[in-house]
Amino acid sequence: MTNVLSSVLLLGGALFCVLGALGMLRLPDVPSRLQAATKPQTLGLLLILSGTALQLPPSYAVGLALVALFQVLTAPVLSQFLGRAAYRTGAVEESTLLCDDLKAVRDGSRDSDAESGSASPGA
Repeated sequence: MTNVLSSVLLLGGALFCVLGALGMLRLPDVPSRLQAATKPQTLGLLLILSGTALQLPPSYAVGLALVALFQVLTAPVLSQFLGRAAYRTGAVEESTLLCDDLKAVRDGSRDSDAESGSASPGA
């Protein structure tokens, strides 16, 4: 029974990873590609780690749990940083955005910089 469950988890994880890779190739813009790079890849890795942990002794499975925790904590943060960098450099086409929360922040900071006569290096 453990072998069957492990096989299902491994195959499901591999399927999610393949679908995430196809999304990276097929989706048209940066935010969509970031979505495809983080969500299915993270879920796929978690399923693969779970399937592998079922086949290992519990002492080794703890190490896999730490890998899973690290992935869950870092993937969303890196995706956020990459998305913001793409937005600031103009790689995101603004007409494709449904809601542009950063536009007010970006325009507001430019207006205050112009009034004070100083420009921030990150703008």
